[in-house]
Amino acid sequence: MKISDGVQMLELYVEAFDSRQELNPTLIWDDETAILIDTGTPGQLEQIRTAMNEVGVSMGNLKAIILTHQDIDHIGSLPEILNESSGGIEVYAHEVDKPYIEGELPLMKGNPDSMAWQLEGLSEEVRQKVLASVENPPTAKVDRTLVDGEELPYCGGIRVIFTPGHTPGHISLYLKKGKILVAGDAMFSVEGILQGPHQPSTPDMDTAFQSMKKYMDFDIEKVVCYHGGLSQNNVKNQLEDLVRKV
Repeated sequence: MKISDGVQMLELYVEAFDSRQELNPTLIWDDETAILIDTGTPGQLEQIRTAMNEVGVSMGNLKAIILTHQDIDHIGSLPEILNESSGGIEVYAHEVDKPYIEGELPLMKGNPDSMAWQLEGLSEEVRQKVLASVENPPTAKVDRTLVDGEELPYCGGIRVIFTPGHTPGHISLYLKKGKILVAGDAMFSVEGILQGPHQPSTPDMDTAFQSMKKYMDFDIEKVVCYHGGLSQNNVKNQLEDLVRKV
């Protein structure tokens, strides 16, 4: 789904019994480079490639991957993408989540109990694949760690917003050119309505809600949630209502 010029919300799918779960990485690009924010679950390389090709961006244009956090549905296809490259893709993440992504520490939510909500409705075959990938999660080197307030000089400027709670090293990203917030899992959306942090998958709800206050410092017109997709109607009012409840 096109969000604005040079910004595409990818729509990746994991098959369940009679429906599909959708994940929404974000692709941004200009004449010089392409950046992918999050990488789906293990085995979604071809879905990502197809989605990129549809907007005329090849895997060879990809120069950086920014990970909002360590969860397996965000880092899952990272090694596959890197294996496709000739070493020209840099991986970015917050320093707190870096050791989990690199495999020095086990994923915080890498057990069946913590993933129960994600496993609901999946076929037994897919469920076992997900559990197997969590027991032996994909890992990759983080080339550069990010800090709160840092601005990356790509595609009109990408501002890093440190939003812990969902994980200790969770970040959101503000795309200056289109006034777009890529929220990762700091929030989720239902039919365009922002719902705030997702309690079943957020270990520290208090910190997660406090993190959302940082959004008030930005002129946000659209929000991309990894679960639920795009919110673009009265976004400022929606955010204000959520923050007011903190």
